[in-house]
Amino acid sequence: MRRWALTIALDPKHELPIFLQLANAIADDIRCGRLKAGESLPGTRELAEQLRVNRNTVVAGYEELVAEGWVHTRIGGGTFVAPLLPPMTRTERPVQDKPAYSLDEAVHAAPAVQVPPPGTLMIAHSLPDTRLFPAEALARAFRRAIVQRGRSLVGYADPCGHPRLREELARMLRSTRALPATADALMVTRSLEQGIDLVARMLLKPGDVVAVEAFGYPPAWSVLRLAGAQLQALPVDHQGMQVDALEDLLKHQHIRAVFLTPHHQFPTTSVMSQARRARLAALAQSHHFAIIEDDYDHEFHYAGKPILPIAAGPGGANVIYIGSLSNLLAPGISTGFVHAPPSVFQRLAGLRAASDPRSDVAMECALGELFEDGELLRHVRRMRRTYAARRDALAHTLRQQLGSALHFHVPDGGMGLWARVDESIAIDRWSQEGAREGVQFFSAKRYDFHQREQGHVRLGFSFLDETELQEAVRRMARALARISAYRLPKASQAKPAATQPGMSH
Repeated sequence: MRRWALTIALDPKHELPIFLQLANAIADDIRCGRLKAGESLPGTRELAEQLRVNRNTVVAGYEELVAEGWVHTRIGGGTFVAPLLPPMTRTERPVQDKPAYSLDEAVHAAPAVQVPPPGTLMIAHSLPDTRLFPAEALARAFRRAIVQRGRSLVGYADPCGHPRLREELARMLRSTRALPATADALMVTRSLEQGIDLVARMLLKPGDVVAVEAFGYPPAWSVLRLAGAQLQALPVDHQGMQVDALEDLLKHQHIRAVFLTPHHQFPTTSVMSQARRARLAALAQSHHFAIIEDDYDHEFHYAGKPILPIAAGPGGANVIYIGSLSNLLAPGISTGFVHAPPSVFQRLAGLRAASDPRSDVAMECALGELFEDGELLRHVRRMRRTYAARRDALAHTLRQQLGSALHFHVPDGGMGLWARVDESIAIDRWSQEGAREGVQFFSAKRYDFHQREQGHVRLGFSFLDETELQEAVRRMARALARISAYRLPKASQAKPAATQPGMSH
């Protein structure tokens, strides 16, 4: 295996012999973690050539390291960093690991993702099932893109994205969402969050007020706050954000923008009514604020036709529309997009060019090809059928196994289900016991703007297949039986089913 050359500074004029300088430099690299336990060092001949010293000098340096316990050698196998390191044997210059400048304390960062133990069924996730990702189709498209357009894909490119993908996205938005979309007013971003970040930095000044939904997507709140926004939370009900509450807020507060997810509201899955959408658009015009519309999973609507975006209706010029392909494909393919009126888009494009001038051209070109040959549309249709079946399987199993412990309606779309937990059940204890049973779910507190205790849970049905969903709910039922005298349906008393192959996500 080829390795990078070690960077070691040797000074022939130093009072220490060269071999000791070499040994001390390698020991420092081990001590500071630049060389890890078990890592192999270059052979003596190779290192002597790199440093332009006599091989015997390197041999002497390695022997010194062996004597001090920093490395060990294997006959015919090379020299390796020792798995157990010795204590300090000489006075060292302290490593400066803290900057001299100060940092603001209030940085609104998203919480770190906690990875559960292997075998845990993560029913809390409403993510696409990566096992269904069309890897072969994308690989073929990527190879074709590189072969046919290789030179153009590895040079400088439009920071707003590859024109092929922008045109296909604009065509999709015109066809499926009735947006007046054009490629020259549509930007491809690396993620949905980058789109929100660019819009926030373009639109907001520190102290500007942005209204958000009281139940929502915390990473988006973090991005808005990082741009200096002061957030005001508005209540959500079965018709989405309560526009009445916004009108009351506008009586005494100037609003710069409203950020919301009107279609399959996250996390409650409610769909904002047409009447509320019209009122919100009218308020934006009369009170001169922007609407940032996050339409993160528009494609997954199972009953009837999805309601058109606010951006497609009257007052759409006040709307900046943001979406993503990650729910269509996989979280690792996080490509997002932003569509805005031309005057707004020009400012966005300038900001993008200054902050991130090089888009992922090869991937964007390959995704554009998936659009052109119809593979992405076929994939969406397959996923829509699959997720609808999983939604129904989850709803059936919840009723069968948990009875009235959860109260919910089957959502018309989206990738998750919002359920109210019976008041007699302590959700956090249930969740903790669930983790011991091998199923991951959480209280809705994490989605609440004020971080209050909430009597709801969000359960995803897209990430697991029907068999896994059934087993996850059985584990939830067993966990509930451990902490509560709540009477469960007889079906939940059945013996635990055997774990299915491939259930460790």
